Amino acid sequence: MDILHLAAQATPPATQPAGPPPPPAFTFLMQYGPLILIVVLFYFLFIRSKQKTERTRQDMMSSLKKGDEVQTIGGVLGKVVETRDDRVLLKVDESSNTKMWFTRGAIHRVLTEEKS
Repeated sequence: MDILHLAAQATPPATQPAGPPPPPAFTFLMQYGPLILIVVLFYFLFIRSKQKTERTRQDMMSSLKKGDEVQTIGGVLGKVVETRDDRVLLKVDESSNTKMWFTRGAIHRVLTEEKS
């Protein structure tokens, strides 16, 4: 036998580093932790803020009353004359007493509350 062959047999095989392997939960968090964090961040930044805005809009719609000045999504300004469950009657011109029906969803904002 030659010397190189004997030297190859004398070296011990490569072993794993000492110590126990990391637990599976730790490796899961290391792999998917940043992704979970991003999803939670998006939830709070976008979905929760959208829900809050929608809740504020629903409160505004439910508190519409006769005499409120409002603006529609089309830019029409008027004063609320009558409200029903699904629509609102607005007086849009004082001089000719012109009134128009709008759906509640067409109301953009209440101007009376903004003045006070």
